[in-house]
Amino acid sequence: MKLTGEIFLETAEIFAKGGPVMYLLLICSVAVAAVGMERFRYYHYAAHGGEEFLSALRGRLKAQSAAEVLSFCRQETSSAGAIASAGVAALAAGENVELALNIAHDEEAMKLRARLNWLSMIVTLAPLLGLLGTISGMIEAFNIFSLQAGQPLAITGGIGEALIATATGLCVSIFALIVHTYFAQRLDEILTTLDKAVNIVLALGKEVAEDD
Repeated sequence: MKLTGEIFLETAEIFAKGGPVMYLLLICSVAVAAVGMERFRYYHYAAHGGEEFLSALRGRLKAQSAAEVLSFCRQETSSAGAIASAGVAALAAGENVELALNIAHDEEAMKLRARLNWLSMIVTLAPLLGLLGTISGMIEAFNIFSLQAGQPLAITGGIGEALIATATGLCVSIFALIVHTYFAQRLDEILTTLDKAVNIVLALGKEVAEDD
């Protein structure tokens, strides 16, 4: 318990030495963590059971009516289910299936991409904030150096403290980059599943049109 308290005090001391910009970097790190947790949960539900749903959908499209398939699609909670529902609903109503699928695909893709731009912004912003904190800290260090009649320890200590902001900014940027890269990969995987859903329903729509 005592060790934990000492670590906390040391961390707080380092944080204070980094200057006011450390509060902005703290906000950035909290934002990265919050976006990461929210996107992880959303992607989990968006992708959960998507491939299994598409496998079942292929068989049902051939064996059941459009109304029965639509009821099955609406029970699916994944993004693939939402796209298939839109396409099958358009097919059942005699509307443009391809248009309905494209609109649903774009809507789901937009939801999946939401807030990922925050992560990419923080990847760039955090090092710049750290550099700003370092520059302002060095300016302050040089001012102290001039006031203390050129004592070397005054300026070296000030520069050392100023570099804390740069190091923190780089750490936050690396954290954001790792999180962004992970979700970019997950996004590609889910979008591939959505493309499959579009192609499956679109193929059925063409078969129905040819039969008519």
